[in-house]
Amino acid sequence: MMIKEKAEELVNLINKISKKEINLMEFCGTHTHEIFRYGIRQLLPKNINLLSGPGCPVCVTSQRDIDYLITLVEKEDLGVITFGDLLNVPGSSGSLNKLRLKGKEIRVVYSPLESIKIAKENRNKKYILIGIGFETTAPSIAYTIIKTKEEKLENLFFLSLHKLTPPAMKAILDMGEIRIDGIIGPGHVSTIIGRKGWLDVFNEYKIPFVITGFKPLEILYGLYKLIEIIEKNEKQLINAYPSSVSEDGNKKALELINQVFMIDDAEWRGLGILKKSGLKINEKYKDLDIKSYYDYKIETKEIPGCKCGEVLRGIFKPTDCPLFGKLCRPDNPVGPCMVSQEGTCSAFYLYGGENE
Repeated sequence: MMIKEKAEELVNLINKISKKEINLMEFCGTHTHEIFRYGIRQLLPKNINLLSGPGCPVCVTSQRDIDYLITLVEKEDLGVITFGDLLNVPGSSGSLNKLRLKGKEIRVVYSPLESIKIAKENRNKKYILIGIGFETTAPSIAYTIIKTKEEKLENLFFLSLHKLTPPAMKAILDMGEIRIDGIIGPGHVSTIIGRKGWLDVFNEYKIPFVITGFKPLEILYGLYKLIEIIEKNEKQLINAYPSSVSEDGNKKALELINQVFMIDDAEWRGLGILKKSGLKINEKYKDLDIKSYYDYKIETKEIPGCKCGEVLRGIFKPTDCPLFGKLCRPDNPVGPCMVSQEGTCSAFYLYGGENE
């Protein structure tokens, strides 16, 4: 059976079994992007409402953390090594890209290990690698920190802005601002933490939960299974992405995270400070943590008019923001949800998102 026929079959099955008014939330930026990109909202019956949660790494990074980074680069003679999405995230007084235009050394890499090569080639210059993302990216940053220590590099430091997904999921459910009937489980995070990594959330809230892949058919199949168990009033935690997600996750990746990081409180855009939701560089590697040397007290202010925080919590659509599509566009992002391809506002702007 061809992909189109399989997709049509799944859509027909969803329409056949779907009777209730249902709100489903995804917590993965890639899911956000792919759902918009493939027009999956438009394929579903109108009683199925898909909500985008806090799944975009640069979007959930707090204004305070962005402002700390901007202040650090402005005041100190440091080169910055980062991933591309972070370049245009606006702080209270600018962005990394604007600092680069002013002459600051800002390098974009695709692999964190490139930072070691850069530092070796420029030993008279201090560099910081920005570690950003969820459980998925933390292992590669951890490995880079370990290698930096082993090679006794004295000019490479790290800023960990890593976040943990389950605490954010719990926060959204605890807030109760919007009814959530089921969760589209993050595929990438699940490859690291496994199905077991979601048991605390599932056992506490007894909410239908289906771990889902990223191809259109995988997303549609995950939605079908999620809607099916909701319609049957069942509470299940299902792994619908067994080709990549195991019960226990990636043990080696988890070992790397535990070797380098310790769990700490972290501030999230739109959610505030969440207990035990961040990864801080531990005592063994503290000499590589840039915050050990520069601990500025940051007075920050939110972006006027930006509703990114409300969008991340699923209580606003991008079109509810007064800046969307006017002052705030992908070519002129005012808020972080418009910066990254994984941001809800960016995906909505590029592909449209209404289920008419």
